[in-house]
Amino acid sequence: MECWTGPSSDYEIAQASLLASGITDGLPVIPPTADRVQRMLKAAGVDPDGTLGVLPPTYVEVTWQQVVINAVMAGCSPPCLKIVGAAIAAMCADEFNLLGVATTTGSACPFIIVNGPAAVAAGMNAGANALGPGNAANASIGRAVGLVLRNIGGAMPGEMDMATLGQPGKYSFCVAENEAASPWAPLHVDRGFDPMQGVVTVVGAAGSIEINDSSSGAAEDLAQTYAGSMPAAGNVGSAGAVGGGEPVLLVPPEHALLFQRGGCDKARAKALIHERARLPLDWLGEPMRRSLAEQGVDLGHGWLPVGATPEDLLLVVCGGVGRKAAYIPSWSGPTRAVSRAVA
Repeated sequence: MECWTGPSSDYEIAQASLLASGITDGLPVIPPTADRVQRMLKAAGVDPDGTLGVLPPTYVEVTWQQVVINAVMAGCSPPCLKIVGAAIAAMCADEFNLLGVATTTGSACPFIIVNGPAAVAAGMNAGANALGPGNAANASIGRAVGLVLRNIGGAMPGEMDMATLGQPGKYSFCVAENEAASPWAPLHVDRGFDPMQGVVTVVGAAGSIEINDSSSGAAEDLAQTYAGSMPAAGNVGSAGAVGGGEPVLLVPPEHALLFQRGGCDKARAKALIHERARLPLDWLGEPMRRSLAEQGVDLGHGWLPVGATPEDLLLVVCGGVGRKAAYIPSWSGPTRAVSRAVA
């Protein structure tokens, strides 16, 4: 076996230099040469000096030029770049609270959901293994967002990003909704957009949990499986709900059709799940219960809800064959999902 003796080719030297500069996520990147950046700007048709918002935690005004540099490093195509830009603009919104998401000692990171023609144009995967590897669009969009937060927003691990453990989603956490296989209106329509508009929704997420139910044949039973998978004593927010924002349920097409056959539109499915998704107070230690009481949280029911209201649950049809769903808990700090149209 040959021993590694250090970089020798121009490519290896470039990778070593970029890694040493601290502007990568630890994996090899495409060097953002001036030629590559200019070609991406031209292909995407964006103004390099155009601004997308003020980006925490350093509160700098982020430009398309800066986003393009990071998108090139991540391996984005021009359609993917447009999605990255919309995601960055969404995260600049005050209600998303990127300052909290990016700097918490928790494991929060942005989870990106793409709807409409933009997902198709980018070649995103909404079907089998949608959260897994193998699709360049899903991977590069999520990765580019992480690089922008690091290199432009200043969320450097151990400096401003103070996550105790972090999570794999900090590399890339991006998916498209499987609208073609869904019996329901897609997420972006729920949030007031035209069905034919490309839309990005960003969620402050705290990880993912698989939900396995291949047995239930009734909507109520399936809702119970979902609900029982969601309470977590370690994810109680100060507002008195599990999670501080809008938890996401990635519902496989087979489960969505089961709900639909059981007479459940999306609103009814949310209500069935929410009324069952309860964290018993005796799952919490006395210090946590006392802290919640001191913050004015009503503990009279003996339980806490997952999400303050049924409307806080975001149901997104995603995935391929099989009855495996996923719960994406929201960060326990104050955050709200934000949607932006893709230009």
